[in-house]
Amino acid sequence: MTLNSEHLAASIPSDFTVGVATAAFQIEGAVAEDGRGPSGWDAFTHEPGRVAGGATADTACDHYHRMPQDVELLAELGADSYRFSLSWPRIQPGGRGPVNQRGIDFYDRLLDELLSRGISPMCTLYHWDTPLPLEHAGGWLNRDTAYRLADFAAIAAEKFGDRVERWVTINEPTTVTLNGYGLGVHAPGHAGLFDALPAAHHLLLAHGLSLSALRAGGIAGEAGITNVYSPVVGAKDGLANAVLVELFDVLHNKMFSDPVLLGRYPDFNPMLKPFLQYLREIPDEDLAIMSQPLDFYGLNYYFPTRIGIGPGPSTGPDAIPDGLPEPLLEQGAELPFHLAGWPGYPRTEFGWPVAPDYLPVALAEMAERYPDLPPVYITEGGASFKDVVVPDALTHEPSVADVRRVDYLARHLEAALSATAPGGPAAGIDLRGYYVWTFMDNFEWAAGYSQRFGLVYVDFATQHRVRKSSFHWLKDLMERRRRDSGTRGAAAPGHTAADSAAVQNARPQA
Repeated sequence: MTLNSEHLAASIPSDFTVGVATAAFQIEGAVAEDGRGPSGWDAFTHEPGRVAGGATADTACDHYHRMPQDVELLAELGADSYRFSLSWPRIQPGGRGPVNQRGIDFYDRLLDELLSRGISPMCTLYHWDTPLPLEHAGGWLNRDTAYRLADFAAIAAEKFGDRVERWVTINEPTTVTLNGYGLGVHAPGHAGLFDALPAAHHLLLAHGLSLSALRAGGIAGEAGITNVYSPVVGAKDGLANAVLVELFDVLHNKMFSDPVLLGRYPDFNPMLKPFLQYLREIPDEDLAIMSQPLDFYGLNYYFPTRIGIGPGPSTGPDAIPDGLPEPLLEQGAELPFHLAGWPGYPRTEFGWPVAPDYLPVALAEMAERYPDLPPVYITEGGASFKDVVVPDALTHEPSVADVRRVDYLARHLEAALSATAPGGPAAGIDLRGYYVWTFMDNFEWAAGYSQRFGLVYVDFATQHRVRKSSFHWLKDLMERRRRDSGTRGAAAPGHTAADSAAVQNARPQA
């Protein structure tokens, strides 16, 4: 084992969940089989110029046909939990009305396979694959879509509620709103900028309605939401940059967490009123639905954001890989800021800064702003790197030495555990787990197959799976953790509010 893994294994509490995550659209394939209907993402990928290399998810990882073998790999890995999502158009092709029994059967088999191997299921209701008929009716700009997701939640609760340990209502409503309806770089491809704000509200309303539906359906497990969080700094000093930092922080972070955790949309500088006035027009009844108590809060962390003045090249999650046209620019959409680079930080293949030192900042900022924060799971964390398959020197079997990914995961997991340990900058957070994004290479949305995040390498031409070094590292970490379970410290304490000094001390120099 490397990178002080013995110490890392010993520092993981016995009741801390280490898991891996995927999403249905990114891995399943079989988009027109066994009654599955098309999604908005299916239509988007078949539009010329939308996805790098003209790729589609028609086959992806072919998980729909290879699920038993993939679960065997999960069992070999030894992770505590597997986070997956339900394909809404596979279960309810029209987004309303009849249920497709063959879709139900697939997830029945998946859950039974997981449970038979002692793997705890975490199930995401909605991971971006809106049934196409609902997309044609306005998608998330249409308030009715929120009620349709709640109906889908009721179906899921009835069919799977006895076997799922944790439910995520929606994954990253931020990304759906900003990329799909604001910038147009994700499905459905609308570049509406601030006219996308109703989509954000309807997604959060859908979360609240779905939470109610899951609980009314008598689920045996817990339920929460997953938001992505990125600490924000300015590229320059001065009022203008500070106002733009606040704008991005509201749009990317607070607009999605405040309604859920505080029951209101965030306050903002009056200078931002032309952009954010919609948030002042929300009825109290909606906020009450959106802010129901959560059993847990899911936080996705990949990197911090550095904001520059005016439009410019992006290095964030919306970054457009080489070879992909820029529909955002073609349609004339333009933001008053850009995501600036991070000098001195190594970068992933996607161009994202590798910044484990900002994960404690994210956790500390959450603890300070939300004193009643429920238990937290980091529901995604990972990195894309250029993986190369070569013969192993000893066995001559295919191998991938992704040492940078091993380093990334080790440092981020260690940062999360240290930050929430007694005396850490986010000691008030009850951190319950960390999920690696992702279990295997897959269809990476607008980047197609150009970005590999997986612990398992997938040859998309042959569907052959190759265990990367990161797979073996995590497997060894889990085995050592189980062997040494008697020597580890206690789980993180119950949460209290972190004070401002702790947050400030956690923040590195930008």
